[in-house]
Amino acid sequence: MSTIPSGAPAPESKETFVYESAPIPRWIYVVLIVLLLLIGYLFYAGYTAQDKLQASLTAATNQEAVLSAEIDQSNSRVADMRAKLEVTSQKLGLTQDELARASTLAQTIRQEQKDSDTQLAAQIGQVQQQSDQKIGAVSTDLSGTKTDLAGTKADLAATEAKLTSAVGDLGVADNRIAHNESEVEELQRLNERNIFKFNIKKTKAPQRVGPIQVKLESMDPKHNLYTITVVADDKSTEKKNKTAEEPVQFYVNGAQQPYEIVVFDVSKDHIAGYLSTPKEGGAADAAAPGSTTQ
Repeated sequence: MSTIPSGAPAPESKETFVYESAPIPRWIYVVLIVLLLLIGYLFYAGYTAQDKLQASLTAATNQEAVLSAEIDQSNSRVADMRAKLEVTSQKLGLTQDELARASTLAQTIRQEQKDSDTQLAAQIGQVQQQSDQKIGAVSTDLSGTKTDLAGTKADLAATEAKLTSAVGDLGVADNRIAHNESEVEELQRLNERNIFKFNIKKTKAPQRVGPIQVKLESMDPKHNLYTITVVADDKSTEKKNKTAEEPVQFYVNGAQQPYEIVVFDVSKDHIAGYLSTPKEGGAADAAAPGSTTQ
């Protein structure tokens, strides 16, 4: 063991210092991670863009090939058309006479068609004029017909005014009573009821008047009275001392309105008048022709 002489400076002691390193901040790791992600994204984006660019180049190349093929086809078609045109030109050169004849024929046909159209237009105008004339004549006829109808209506109105009304012996009013043969004809024209004229003489047997039978029993010309027997539905009904122009009424089976006998002429040997029956189902509709008794 060594000894240190007194008075001598003490030797310096050698001490060992250990330095501890400071910890790395966390934000550095975060930054590194972000940088790595960014680098990865840029790499991926570049790769994707390159892939799309390659696809676009491939599509453009294909389209260029298609366009080139179409151009080749167009050129081929143009060449064919040129060849056909040349052949057609040669053929036309050989048929100029035929073309000239065809042109002349076409011109002739057009002229004929034009002449035909002109003639047809003239015929249509003539037909139209004739139609207008016929229409005018028809209009004139219609005007005359209207005038005639108006006159007929006026005559009917005057006739209706002449035909007076009366109440029959059964108390039923009759709106139309004729006083002579001309007014009887007017009643027939009105066609409101069935009219059967008669001129009856005094006989032993009844005489047919329309759908019934009538027997003249007696007459008094001085007082315009008469007596008759009416045979209808196999029944005899006496109408005694009836006055001229008085409606003599009676009912038959199947009729809802009464039959009427009107005598307007009473003489010493006959009576004249008419039988009026309703226009409904019944015996009146079955009256035989010639039932009017004169």
